[in-house]
Amino acid sequence: MSNLESFRGKWALVTGASSGIGAAIARELAGCGAKLVLTARRRDRLEALSAELAARGVESRIVVADLNDPQAPQRIYDATEGAGLVVDILIDNAGLGQFGPFHTASPEQEFSQVRVNCEAVVRISRLFVPRMVERRRGWVLIVASTASFQPIPYLTTYAATKAFDRFFALGLAEEVARFGVKVTALCPGPTESEFFEVSRGRKFERRVQATPEVATLGIKALARGRRLVIPNASGRFTAFLVRFLPVPLITRTMEKFVRPT
Repeated sequence: MSNLESFRGKWALVTGASSGIGAAIARELAGCGAKLVLTARRRDRLEALSAELAARGVESRIVVADLNDPQAPQRIYDATEGAGLVVDILIDNAGLGQFGPFHTASPEQEFSQVRVNCEAVVRISRLFVPRMVERRRGWVLIVASTASFQPIPYLTTYAATKAFDRFFALGLAEEVARFGVKVTALCPGPTESEFFEVSRGRKFERRVQATPEVATLGIKALARGRRLVIPNASGRFTAFLVRFLPVPLITRTMEKFVRPT
């Protein structure tokens, strides 16, 4: 049985499933025979994706939730594990960013990045991972970013939250490995999604990677039990290079490169 066959018949919960990488991962898991719980803020998008999956013979459910709300993870849990539905695959994908000078950026958007990119990841993982440990099986994919490997001025909060996600995933992976639970940090670079529009970061929209490709590589890495996957060559080169360069040099160079015009 191939690694991907392990997902067949299992329920997978995907946060941020209404678009971008989340929707692509949901489709990828459906192709592996998994059943889907789709959660995000936008009901119409979730219903459209659920209908698409149903047309392919894939069972799915939707849970509308805004992860800016600290109570949302508990509501998602109550609608799934709490209602007797066993979630063996958790995809912590929901996230957002904001491009621009920190001192003039929308404060609420800055705070939202911390709530959604960090706090919600911890809350959801803390709800679902203990059940996986009890069952001695489970898979968790946490979507970080190549931005997690160095500070990035004008994406200051976003890069910091993604560094949190990557380290959280790697630490958790070591903790739960002996219980048969696999945790993977997926670190894509610029990817086809609504991120650039929402974050106002169109400066980074060059040479984006196709979303289905990122999803495929992420799910294959999760199935194999890899703890870190960087889907594109430039991202892998960056992650390697920054190990040998002083952080102040990297930060000064990045500031000049990405400074808003």
